[in-house]
Amino acid sequence: MKADQAKKLADKALGELAAALANGKSEALTAYLKALARFHDYSFGNVMLIVSQNPEATHVAGFRTWKKLGRYVKKGEKGIAIIAPLIGKKQDADEDRTVCGFRAVYVFDISQTDGDDLPQLTSTTGDPGPYTDRLKSFIASKGIELHYEPDLDGALGKSSGGSIRILESLDRPQEFEVLVHEVAHELLHHNNGRRPAKVVRETEAEAVAAVVSQAVGLQATDAASDYIQLYDGSQETLADSLNHIQAAATTIIETLEPGE
Repeated sequence: MKADQAKKLADKALGELAAALANGKSEALTAYLKALARFHDYSFGNVMLIVSQNPEATHVAGFRTWKKLGRYVKKGEKGIAIIAPLIGKKQDADEDRTVCGFRAVYVFDISQTDGDDLPQLTSTTGDPGPYTDRLKSFIASKGIELHYEPDLDGALGKSSGGSIRILESLDRPQEFEVLVHEVAHELLHHNNGRRPAKVVRETEAEAVAAVVSQAVGLQATDAASDYIQLYDGSQETLADSLNHIQAAATTIIETLEPGE
């Protein structure tokens, strides 16, 4: 498959998602957001490609990467096409490498391989464990003040640009999810010139919270009925929201990983 063919496949998947949302079916977006939790280090376009070709995929990697991990692609398995950049060579040591094009490459899901067991990335099941403290460290590193309040007029948390307030009575899973939700607001909707409608802002933040919570092993709040609010009839604005959700979720997840 060539890069332009892969791009058309990603565009087709996005179009099908937009059509599903236009018909009031948010299940497709719910599935996509769950896939984002599994493949947070891929672009949203490549996640669309992975899901459209193998909806059941859980952990993908290239042929050589699987080999390094002690696993081998089964004979006859068909690869999942994604798009990768072509990086131009440096002319001298002082020049940066630049993207000079794109090509289609193939990855394989773990179900298409045999070999050694993979190490467990997380054993969290309903308890955020050390992730809450890591998230708080990330918040502090951004210069954002964090306050715990006895009452927030019915809200679980509030973000006001440089300051996050959350209820002090939340249990640990709720605390983590609300913190992610408010951090998402800080990253997406404050001090960056981007201010979509309130319903879109809330839905984007909740989507980021769902993606990050699932990535660390928590059962995220089921906000599927709200996801449709991302779609206002424009495929371009849907893509914009998904792109920002993916970027914010990736930033947060990477800070939660050990050694970060």
